[in-house]
Amino acid sequence: MLQLGQFQQLTILRETEPGLYLGNDEGDEVLLPHKYKPESFEVGDSIDAFVYLDHEERPVATTLEPEIQLNQFAYLRCSDVNKFGAFMEWGLEKQLFVPFKEQARPMKVGNWYIVYMYLDDKTNRLTGSSKTKRYLDNTELTVKKFDEIDILVTHLTEKGANVIINGIHNGLIYLEDIFEDIRSGDRLKAYVKKVRHDNKVDVVLQSPGYKSIEPNAQYVMEELEAAGGFMPLHDKSDPELIKDELGISKKSFKKAIGSLYKKKLISIEEDGIRII
Repeated sequence: MLQLGQFQQLTILRETEPGLYLGNDEGDEVLLPHKYKPESFEVGDSIDAFVYLDHEERPVATTLEPEIQLNQFAYLRCSDVNKFGAFMEWGLEKQLFVPFKEQARPMKVGNWYIVYMYLDDKTNRLTGSSKTKRYLDNTELTVKKFDEIDILVTHLTEKGANVIINGIHNGLIYLEDIFEDIRSGDRLKAYVKKVRHDNKVDVVLQSPGYKSIEPNAQYVMEELEAAGGFMPLHDKSDPELIKDELGISKKSFKKAIGSLYKKKLISIEEDGIRII
């Protein structure tokens, strides 16, 4: 069976006027229009293609890479709203439909939303939903403290930035741990700072604890070199000044210069730090 909403390896069966017909080992066939065919090919070649339904609800293949795939999240722009629901741009000719019942709040044309794409059992159509919490689960975590993770920033609150971890779990970057400009829709590398007793996950953008000393030390060293070997910052500098100059917390900065000092790479003076 052809898998809607996913890339799959298919075989070129024949070339026709509308395009190439591709097939799988189960005998299913799908059309790849000429505009998506490779520059050179032979019948019998394998090709990776994404399959979805066209405007007439027929399976069609493309070599374009959409911004979202089946059972994934993405930050998409709403391009149209009608009496049935909203339509999102996702990189393909036919837009992704989000019915009203799947909208966390009424969507508006031109606005961007975090959307999850699923296959509707009743219609067999790829469908979007902005009610993303129902597709996340922290019951059985697949991450632990200090793990490197992939995150998608969903929205910002007074507490900090809510994120999706590895496309599976909920997480939060607390406001005091944010030292750079981040926005909804950003995809970033991050780290698990803490797993709480209720399986809530605290996330940071810098490697936490002792593991952050070396990366931050290297970063401070590079900034020192770029500044000519001296920087008017030290362990008594104002935290906001350190954040503005380096984008890291005072705690991380103190750990970094402490590491550099122990290795005798810098001197800590009354008015700043200097490369030895």
